[in-house]
Amino acid sequence: MPVSRIGRTGLEVTELGFGGAGVFCGQPRGVAERAFQAAWDAGIRYFDTAPFYGHGLSEHRMGDCLRPLPRESYVLSTKVGRLLRPGPSEQTPSSRAPGQLPFGIRLDYSHDGVLRSVEDSLQRLGLDRIDIAYIHDVSPHWLGEQYERRFAETIAGGYRALERLRAERTIRAFGVGVKDADVCMRFARAGDFDAFMLAGAYSLLNQTGLEELLPYCVERGISIVLAAPFNSGILATGAVPGATYYYQPAGPEIIAGTARIEAICRRHGVELVSAALNFPLTHPTVASVVSGYASAAQVEANVRSFAQAPPDAFWADLKRSGLVPEGAPIERRARGRRP
Repeated sequence: MPVSRIGRTGLEVTELGFGGAGVFCGQPRGVAERAFQAAWDAGIRYFDTAPFYGHGLSEHRMGDCLRPLPRESYVLSTKVGRLLRPGPSEQTPSSRAPGQLPFGIRLDYSHDGVLRSVEDSLQRLGLDRIDIAYIHDVSPHWLGEQYERRFAETIAGGYRALERLRAERTIRAFGVGVKDADVCMRFARAGDFDAFMLAGAYSLLNQTGLEELLPYCVERGISIVLAAPFNSGILATGAVPGATYYYQPAGPEIIAGTARIEAICRRHGVELVSAALNFPLTHPTVASVVSGYASAAQVEANVRSFAQAPPDAFWADLKRSGLVPEGAPIERRARGRRP
């Protein structure tokens, strides 16, 4: 599995990552463990989780899978900003997903809150360090009218805590995890970050990160980890009835755009999944593509599709058709270790 370096750090992540928001939440333990093993056997060595996923369940299961393995053999990221406490949650309804642990969410992006978040994550994981910590979901989408206050709280408090933890080597890098390219851009101007986990905003259907954020990251040596490469479903299923885009029913424009992409895929003998997984990595600042999985079989299928990199003519056809912007650096890059 090819690897890329995270920012200016010495961390190297595999270009395909394993997201802990899927099979590690609500699936039987055996299903989750088999999916993890399939990812490991395929050469995936970058694993991402968060306290929010299953309200602690994902971190517990991720730690169970990783603890027997040599610590230097993988890169692990989790997130900060949501503390798990007994009682009601500030952000989610009282009904719980299957398997979710019995804790509520309390938002806290302060200095002490972020230190506590990392400490709690280490306890749930059963590990002595985290490689990358992402500030989770400081965005208008999640926070509404709290957004400005929480952004200020993060920069004044949580950001300073992460600087301290990085200096102490409790973490080796930190960044921000959101779906909004403009929010990442605002953070990038406010501090010194190693990476941004950008959810779906540099995909075949959404290139909002291209105009400002990605060039800025290239200039500053900041890496992008592209999460949700299928935009929550439609770029895996295709334009079928019930297809979802950002967890909502896909609208007519998204359905039509996906159908046009599928037509070009057929013309070049390319799988839609292969195109969706490989497209973000055509940009030099994208270090890894992280997806959630439902089963070991899905892991194996995605790894096979990822390995079948589309030819240059396919990307050129997408650009000629206006499905990706003229300025997108779509030339296929070489597989293997890269800065």
